[in-house]
Amino acid sequence: MTETDFVPNNYSNKITNGSVTWQAPSNIALVKYWGKKANQIPENPSISFTLNSCKTITTLHYTQKNDADAFSFDVFLDGVKKDAFKSKIVTFFERIERYVPFLKNYYFKIETSNTFPHSSGIASSASGMSALALCLMSIEQQLVKTNESKTTLQKEFNTDYFNKKASFLARLGSGSACRSIEGNVIVWGKHENIKNSSNFFGTKYPYAIHQNFENYQDTILLVDQGEKQVSSTLGHNLMHNHPFAKQRFKQAHKTINTLKIILKSGDLEAFIGLIESEALSLHAMMMTSMPYFILMKPNTLEIINKIWTFRSQSKCHIGFTLDAGANVHILYPEKDKSQVLEFIKTELIAYCQNSRYICDTVGFGAKQG
Repeated sequence: MTETDFVPNNYSNKITNGSVTWQAPSNIALVKYWGKKANQIPENPSISFTLNSCKTITTLHYTQKNDADAFSFDVFLDGVKKDAFKSKIVTFFERIERYVPFLKNYYFKIETSNTFPHSSGIASSASGMSALALCLMSIEQQLVKTNESKTTLQKEFNTDYFNKKASFLARLGSGSACRSIEGNVIVWGKHENIKNSSNFFGTKYPYAIHQNFENYQDTILLVDQGEKQVSSTLGHNLMHNHPFAKQRFKQAHKTINTLKIILKSGDLEAFIGLIESEALSLHAMMMTSMPYFILMKPNTLEIINKIWTFRSQSKCHIGFTLDAGANVHILYPEKDKSQVLEFIKTELIAYCQNSRYICDTVGFGAKQG
């Protein structure tokens, strides 16, 4: 599918007001994307685990208005009006208006909340933008409904189309948001050895996954719950003139080929080596850009060293990954859960801000309502 496949014909139905609610999860990339082209196109493909409990819940209220000259909306986070969020949503609406042309016909009240701290490195923009995109898709779905014979658009408006377009829209708000529509393993970015992979939207990983990865655990250690010093957008832009950018993009393609083999075989030791290398490669790009920056904190490094020591001594299949922030995602199979959680409580909680951590597991995508 291409961008033009998501441009609708005239809508056949009219709706004046209503509301819709979606819950969209965050995701954690195993193979990272860092660097993007125009229109939120990734420089390299990525693969992620969809999470289950870390999610954004968004209710979109809409009321038809007389004029259609401008976007009209208000945003509330946890019941508090957040005008600071409006500029980002205006940018999002400007990018997607061609694909959901009803935007200026309604006033929107956007009510949203997260089950995890905002701007803490748990990809709140990914879950937030995907939840909003899904709400908009639910409105469009109503606009194409009719009691008459089905139009071409209606025939195409099945679950697959709905999810692809929601992912496509979400990407234009936050690149990684396109990986938060479905689960449990999602690919985003064109890769020659991943069937149906696309730069325009995330797709479900189409190959066999070993049972070792069923119900895989992700415990997120909240090292720093504050705003990041450098935004992801700025970090991505710094890859344009990065001295190691081309090598990094090639590395990601090769790593995905390796991950395919690991996901099929269930080799947990190889999996740990891959995800940790990817995490450190991501942060190496940050430390070698110009200007350079470091998002890890001293406690991030303390945790990593503790994990390495514990793994060597316990033989548990425990590994870590990092997003563009200081928090540490500890990934491990369900069979090791009790031992790992005891390790976290006795050894790692001291390095968490306010002793906070979140226990999550791999999930299967967004839910309506």
